[in-house]
Amino acid sequence: MLSNLMSWQITLPIALAAAVIGYLFGSIPFGLILTRAAGLGDVRSIGSGNIGATNVLRTGNRTLAAATLLLDALKASAAAWIVGYFLGEEAAIIAGFFAFIGHLFPVWIGFKGGKGVATYIGTLLGVAPIMVVLFAAVWLAVAFTTRYSSLSALVAMLVIPVALWILGNEKVAAVMAIMTLISYWKHKANISRLMSGAESKIGAKG
Repeated sequence: MLSNLMSWQITLPIALAAAVIGYLFGSIPFGLILTRAAGLGDVRSIGSGNIGATNVLRTGNRTLAAATLLLDALKASAAAWIVGYFLGEEAAIIAGFFAFIGHLFPVWIGFKGGKGVATYIGTLLGVAPIMVVLFAAVWLAVAFTTRYSSLSALVAMLVIPVALWILGNEKVAAVMAIMTLISYWKHKANISRLMSGAESKIGAKG
């Protein structure tokens, strides 16, 4: 299995092209674009200050939040699909990863982006679509049990690389594991609140 992990065949120019395309797709700040277009101002000025769907929901507009979630996922999927079609499967994996990085650190708005859950799911959809079903199942199970959205995402992101590795998809498993670690770092405030019991539950007011 380790030999498969180390057997990348992609050339450096193709890898760089995939990375640039993925990053540019991922760095599109849909949460900011949609809230401004709707006349709701700068989403970065409220709540957590990030551009993801969870913070867009704090504007009170569920439709915009859902649209942000969908577009943030699909920008990673689109990067992986387009790059994969022209440059191959390994390039698609790289494009998905850098779309995730672009969402977290978008060049257009000072490298201050979201926490990456939607784009993580979008990358999965682009390179290992069956894993989206597992992610959703784990998220729903944890959410139903604990009513913590952040914990649900954190657990699902922990399960995915393990499942991919068990199924023999080592390259995607390794990349998703790196993405999980990065997203955990971006969720450090949530993790701290979970440990102290201060994290808000799904449906809680305020």
